[in-house]
Amino acid sequence: MNETATKAPTVAIRNLGDLFRFLGRELKPKGKILTPFNVISLPIMLLGAVLIVLRFAKGLGSVTNLSQEFPWGLWIGFDVLIGVVFAGVAYILCFVLYILRAERYHTIIRVTVLNGFLAYVFYSASLVLDLGRPWNAFNFIIGNKFGVSSVLFLVAWHFLLYTVALFVEFSPAVAEWLGLKRVRKTLGGLTLAAVIFGVMLSTGHQAGIGGLFLLAKAKLHPLWYSEFIAMLFVLSSVFAGLSMVIFEGIISHRVFRGQLDHAHHDSYNNVLVGLARICSGSMLVYVFMKILDLIHSHSWSYLGSGWGSWYLFEVIGLVLVPAFLFAMGARSRNFGLIKGAALLTMAGIFVNRLNVCIIAYKWYVPFSERYIPSWMEVAVTVTVVLAEIWAIRWIINRMPILRESPEWARE
Repeated sequence: MNETATKAPTVAIRNLGDLFRFLGRELKPKGKILTPFNVISLPIMLLGAVLIVLRFAKGLGSVTNLSQEFPWGLWIGFDVLIGVVFAGVAYILCFVLYILRAERYHTIIRVTVLNGFLAYVFYSASLVLDLGRPWNAFNFIIGNKFGVSSVLFLVAWHFLLYTVALFVEFSPAVAEWLGLKRVRKTLGGLTLAAVIFGVMLSTGHQAGIGGLFLLAKAKLHPLWYSEFIAMLFVLSSVFAGLSMVIFEGIISHRVFRGQLDHAHHDSYNNVLVGLARICSGSMLVYVFMKILDLIHSHSWSYLGSGWGSWYLFEVIGLVLVPAFLFAMGARSRNFGLIKGAALLTMAGIFVNRLNVCIIAYKWYVPFSERYIPSWMEVAVTVTVVLAEIWAIRWIINRMPILRESPEWARE
């Protein structure tokens, strides 16, 4: 999966000719082409591309098992509820670094913002696949039936504006890659404003996505339906995103080992401890809120059923247990425990979001009549994830993301 890294251009780009020549060099493959990752991922992505063409040519029914009874399936569940919650880590770390001034997280901020930006770009774009009339995707912008009374109107604008904010936060790395010194200075001055704007937007749409299910009280199982679901979605985005950062750190230290600068290597363990403490605290608050919600909603009676066992597995096994593992790992500096807790936490987010939008949705319908994703839906979802990984790899191997910025940018 790794490639040979390139350094920032030594000659500044002064005109369009210089820019096109530079981009021509950068677009060429670097390093080995026939790596195991490439050999496995390329056929899957080609298959996914064919299925996407088929979806637009013949409609949703040609590749999905969606219906009027189950109009939201894997694509919405993964792209909106799961993908976005993991991408939300950018607003958390930007707030901690730029507002709270916790400088220890500076070494991981760019890769975190990059992940958030690309996740929003790929997952927002892939939402068009799920629309029965994809040409209406831009109605919330162009003014054709705005739908201002819909929660989705708010979520759509939050998606768009937050993606722009993430690009502004990431843009100094692009300027350094291109050697644009004056542009880099200007963009660096916009970072704080973009962070403040992005934090407000991200918390708003994390809550908005949860708020959508306030309309589904009659369809969502009582153990998962909550009047506080918007707040629970925001809180869970904290430990979900930070767990993703820990997981990405595991991958980065193996795949991009040659890119990591000394500061990143030296501070990595301290960063893990700090992230683990935040995860543990936010997860314990989340469990406390779930208990309060059970008391408030009088849903205790369902805990003795099969659904109750599944609910307890989610809350205890995939939230409470990793919360204690995070706390133990941070206290003893046991990084194996921290990494294991991160993987458990990510699994818990997958289970929770799929429970809300698919598994526990219309829980009273017989299994034979329920929605089960087709293999084609799974293939397209995997294609989107692989395409994002390709984009992340290409950018990290060319821009100063994990390695130090050019000296002129640090003056």
